[in-house]
Formats: sequence, C-alpha cells, structure tokens
Amino acid sequence: MHNNKVRNDKTSKVLMSLVKMAEKEFVPSIGPIKGKIVAKIVKKYKPRNILEIGTLYGYSAILMASMLPSSDGKVVTIEINKSVAEAANKNIEDAGLSDKIAIIIGNALDVIPKLDQRFQLMFLDAAKDEYLGYLKSAEKKCLEKGTVVVADNVKVSKNEMLDYLEYVRYSGLYKSKTIETILEFTPNIKDAIELSIKIDQMKK
Repeated sequence: MHNNKVRNDKTSKVLMSLVKMAEKEFVPSIGPIKGKIVAKIVKKYKPRNILEIGTLYGYSAILMASMLPSSDGKVVTIEINKSVAEAANKNIEDAGLSDKIAIIIGNALDVIPKLDQRFQLMFLDAAKDEYLGYLKSAEKKCLEKGTVVVADNVKVSKNEMLDYLEYVRYSGLYKSKTIETILEFTPNIKDAIELSIKIDQMKK
C-alpha cells in the first residue's frame, strides 16, 4: 500500500509538471481536460494493454499507465523523435512507471507490423494524416474484437483525417462516437475525440 502511494504521488507530481510546461510552451499533449476523458475511458473499458501512437513527453502514457487495472498490464508507446522519446523516458522514470510503460523509437508505420501483442485500447495522437494507416496496420495482428480506439484532434484536424473518420464510422468494423471537448491549453477552441470500438473480428 505504501509503495502504491509513493508511486501515485510521483505520478501526480510529474503530470502536474508536464501540464505547467505545456501551458508555458504550448506542448500539444492532451492536457488535464482531455485527460479526464481518456481516464474515464480507461476506467470504463479496463484494457490490459494499451498501444499509444505519439508519446511526446509522456503525459498520456503516464496517465493511462497509472490507471491500468491489471498489475501486469502495460502501455507500449511509439515515438518517432529520439530526443523527445528520451525526455519522455525520464518523465516516466520520475513517475515511477518504468515497469508499466515501454517506449519504442521509430515510425509507427514501421514499428506496428513488428509488434507481436494484442491490445485492448489504442490511442492515436501523432501525424493526423496517418491515423488510418496506423489503424489498418494494427488491425492485422494487434487488435481484437472489443478493442477501443481513441483518436485525438478529430475536430481541429478533421480535414487531415477524413479517410480515418469515414472508415471508423462507416466500414461496419467499428461502433464509433464523437466526444466533444476543447483543444488542450486553449480557452474555447473546440475539438473532439473519436471513440471507436471494434465490433468485427480481425480482418484476414
């Protein structure tokens, strides 16, 4: 119990420091408002393992890992920028979550096909015009029926991901809904998160 409290205190401290940095420098992490939405999703669907595309400085990975229901569950997060990934890894260590989060450095389109693991939640927050590519890559062997796919910035970057939105909403493979919110660290710019649940079996 004591160890859990220490870890929780460390996690909260790192998350707060990342919010302060993002507010000062406008680092596009999901921030506390969207963070509450993502936290509710993790709490509701209870994924064992999470695949994240776009680590940045680790805010969302740390948040999600701290809420994993399974003691042996993990967040696998992919970051294309090596120096950013190294900074994220330091934040993860400071949060006491090195055993719960694995960072892979590389282009997600190259990394995903090499993964040999199933995920019950996938979080997309990287190159917006590649969302569909990330998803289709993961469908081949990383997703399963019931996997929850969460995509950020589907309002402010809608035009960059029209193909993705059409796919999750109308392909028949997902049950999808849009969650309205605001863009992180802005007072009133509207944004949204797309929540899509895989309802069909894996495509061959």
